[in-house]
Amino acid sequence: MPLEENGAGAGPLCVHRILEGFPVLVNIIDLTDNLDKYLGQRLTPARIALSYLYWLPDSMFMVLPAAVLFATVFAIGALTRHSEITAAKASGISFYRFIAPIFAGAVIATVLGLILGELAPITNKKRLEILQGNTTNVGNDRYNFAYAADGGRVYKVGALHLLDSSTEGMVIERKGKGPEYPSYVISANGAKYRPGKGWLIKAGALHIIPDTLHNLTVVFDSLIDNHFTEAPKQLTLAQKAPADMGFRELGRFIASMERSGADVNELRVERMLKIAIPITCVVILLFGAPLATSTQRGGAAYGVGLSLATTVIFLMLIQLTKGIGGKGMIPADLAAWLPSIIFGIVGLFLFARVRT
Repeated sequence: MPLEENGAGAGPLCVHRILEGFPVLVNIIDLTDNLDKYLGQRLTPARIALSYLYWLPDSMFMVLPAAVLFATVFAIGALTRHSEITAAKASGISFYRFIAPIFAGAVIATVLGLILGELAPITNKKRLEILQGNTTNVGNDRYNFAYAADGGRVYKVGALHLLDSSTEGMVIERKGKGPEYPSYVISANGAKYRPGKGWLIKAGALHIIPDTLHNLTVVFDSLIDNHFTEAPKQLTLAQKAPADMGFRELGRFIASMERSGADVNELRVERMLKIAIPITCVVILLFGAPLATSTQRGGAAYGVGLSLATTVIFLMLIQLTKGIGGKGMIPADLAAWLPSIIFGIVGLFLFARVRT
């Protein structure tokens, strides 16, 4: 039937088209705002274009729920205005069956979001290298900071002195996976950087932790960690933002910061949002589909207004709950999921009232 074919193809196709269009729009807006800065850095057009190519996974990740919402409202709204849903119901096709392809598109968007959430930190790092976005701290010393390195390594440094390329009070942690790849912690009084040879760590202890029951400790006068390759100036670079860390990497960084007594509630919210935002694609469908059946009252303009208003409210809720969760007023994991829970409850209520 032509009617069923149109309904079946509308959902995934709309999600696909909007998912392509939104990141392009975001990139154009960002380029307009920052073009003078990029030209001032003497970046070639090819390098600027490559930087935005690397930014696509991150920009796509952020617009996924909005893309699903717009696709839902426009697809179902258009079918409603042309009375195709009414005709489908008269032919014995329920509303639930009619929107099944759109639901499938939302599930695909969820899976894609989970993949993009892990891919974005990798591509963002390459983008920052191109744009030279990292900035060093002013001065020759830096005190009491943590640095998340690659491979799940975290450095906690009491003091870093650039003039003599040395540190004081250093702790290096590497999260393992078991006896074959154990965790270890290196604590030392200090370290000295030797150009071309790396860091020489002085006077400390190496704790090898294969599991929760064992801890092998080796005291040393000096030690060379072949994986500690960052130069002193690199340690002064701005720490990676939570958005630039993968789910596991951010988890390791949170665990390390917790052991040092830092407040990690805000980081926990950021970490859980890497899962909550993709899952919201399905939740937003339950919310948007019933509302889209009323778009015949105001036409396409009503659909645009409805989608924009819902997106703004959802983003405001995320920022609100992130602030509440970051202050410890509610559990951090709950704060990340609260906007989705609210929209999900309202969506289920609206969904149950739709005439099938």
